[in-house]
Amino acid sequence: MFTTGRIIFASIFVVVFVTLMIFSYKKDSKNNQKHYQNGALYVAIGILVVIGLLFLSKFLIRD
Repeated sequence: MFTTGRIIFASIFVVVFVTLMIFSYKKDSKNNQKHYQNGALYVAIGILVVIGLLFLSKFLIRD
């Protein structure tokens, strides 16, 4: 099913991809702290609101 070439390609791809993602994150981390302050807080509030709306709709649409 998986040949040696495919396994080598997948391994190299994963290593290069993860390395580039780490490099990109470190490069942009200063700008992200400057421009997106409290971003995690807003995302968490949004997730909680969506979960709350799902529970509210579950109780309102009860048969």
